[in-house]
Amino acid sequence: MELNGQLLLTVLMGVFLVGVAAWLARVENWRSYTPLASGGGLAGETGRGHEEKPGGIVRWLTTVDHKDIGMLYGAYAVLAFVVGGLMVVLMRVELLDPGQSVISNSFYNSLLTSHGITMLFLFGTPIIAAFANYLVPLLIGADDMAFPRINAIAFWLLPPGALLIWAGFFPIPDLIPAQTAWTMYTPLSALESGNQANAGVDLMLLGLHLTGVSATMGAINFIATIFTERDSRVSWANLDIFSWTILTQSGLILFAFPLLGSALVMLLLDRNFGTTFFATDGGGALLWQHLFWFFGHPEVYILVLPPMGIVSYVLPRFSGRRLFGFKFVVYSTLAIGVLSFGVWAHHMFATGIDPRLRASFMAVSLAIAIPSAVKTFNWITTMWNGKLRLTTPMLFCIGFISNFIIGGVTGVFLASVPVDLVLHDTYYVVGHFHYVVMGAIAFAGFAGLYYWYPLFTGRMYQRTLGKWHFWLSMIGTNLTFFAMILLGYGGMPRRYATYLPQFATLHQVASVGAFLILVGSIFWVYNFVVSWFDGPRVESGDPWNLDAYGMKTGEWQWFERKRETSLAVADGGEEEARTDGGTDAGEGDGADAGD
Repeated sequence: MELNGQLLLTVLMGVFLVGVAAWLARVENWRSYTPLASGGGLAGETGRGHEEKPGGIVRWLTTVDHKDIGMLYGAYAVLAFVVGGLMVVLMRVELLDPGQSVISNSFYNSLLTSHGITMLFLFGTPIIAAFANYLVPLLIGADDMAFPRINAIAFWLLPPGALLIWAGFFPIPDLIPAQTAWTMYTPLSALESGNQANAGVDLMLLGLHLTGVSATMGAINFIATIFTERDSRVSWANLDIFSWTILTQSGLILFAFPLLGSALVMLLLDRNFGTTFFATDGGGALLWQHLFWFFGHPEVYILVLPPMGIVSYVLPRFSGRRLFGFKFVVYSTLAIGVLSFGVWAHHMFATGIDPRLRASFMAVSLAIAIPSAVKTFNWITTMWNGKLRLTTPMLFCIGFISNFIIGGVTGVFLASVPVDLVLHDTYYVVGHFHYVVMGAIAFAGFAGLYYWYPLFTGRMYQRTLGKWHFWLSMIGTNLTFFAMILLGYGGMPRRYATYLPQFATLHQVASVGAFLILVGSIFWVYNFVVSWFDGPRVESGDPWNLDAYGMKTGEWQWFERKRETSLAVADGGEEEARTDGGTDAGEGDGADAGD
């Protein structure tokens, strides 16, 4: 009876997806649209007609404007970040004590699974899409994305994907959250009995499939936009570094995400229709690992390349000089994109694969550290002898570099077969991975959010709260994840809700660090929300005083034109944006201008 119910649910979900596709297919011309704003940062007005934006919720439900869709991606990603963060805070509360104390082991496994999937698929990829949607057309002088309607559809696939992934946490009878861990290893995820047979796993797999389709549609759109919609003055030689990283990331998505989608479909068929793709008498459980990690390791670079682009773009603005070795940063980006598909089996060194294969994957895994090191030295050289302005975005860029060095060096050790055999599946791996994901990717995201906040909102955030956010996040990140590295050296295995008493102190240190990150995140959300409504309006098209350093770029030129041509004057008498010290944003040392 339970199996029949799962089959019915799977069929209904398939019918629903086909219905969605049929409904979307009614659109006669995917490229037809009416631009809703003044267009690109360099091209200016075009001959296309403009219509008034609808107001209220209708605007956000029907918009095809790349800036509005970027804001929707951003709001969605922030919500996912909050949900995933609260999940891990509850896990860290449980890990304060060696025994089971607050939540059950099963619920811990559910949180572990959903936290990883939420942060990678519902926060990491969408927050990058938020920046890319809003900024790429402005930076390359395009009026909008190449396919505005597909751009909107790509976003609207994400909310149902999130609901399916989180469905097990909702009060639905006979439905529990997936407990497969975010890697969904077979044969555990293919079991037909116990918790793993629950429909919550199937819903999670379907939700992941939706997020993959969304990412693939977005990637096609970015590639088409950068190739075909650039202004005549934007050539490959002067294309900005952020657009280069988005282009490379989109290429990786096109090759990686369809494979994940295929593997998810095969796993669903194994679970519900009796196929044997991953059964021991069929394709074998290791087949899942090969398919998953062929997607999974390029996914790391899908997540980290655009944040590298943000740092490469923002850091020179507050260093008073252009990015050192721009061409080498671009070449290293392309090199990472190519090499990322040759390293997946370093996740499988402990599975008993052929030693000759292990050696080849070890060599490529070590080699891919070289282009990452090139970027790191270029960032450091850009700051060397520069006129540094320690604004909040700059602090997060510097924090990114610091954390990325630790995350990268710890990864080089894992690329070595003999070291990996000792540290595999310990907390060392968790610490290394989170130094990159939280310490680097999230820090670069925060740098971008603070840097472009005036562009998004027309207002300035509170500088003091922004710097509190940075220092709490920086201290908390290093407390939490360095403690995990030490736990791994001590032999503490990952994914356990209980542990031996000798690991208690380091777990408690890690939990204290997580609580500091939580407090910093509260400051961040409060700062952004309050400043959105009540922050001082930016009265200059150059809130970061970039003109003085010859660093003003396309998006700020668009912002200045938007302010100059706007018919709506903000109340006519609102005060100019000031720093927390009370001086005008345009006065005094440029280091604190607007920040």
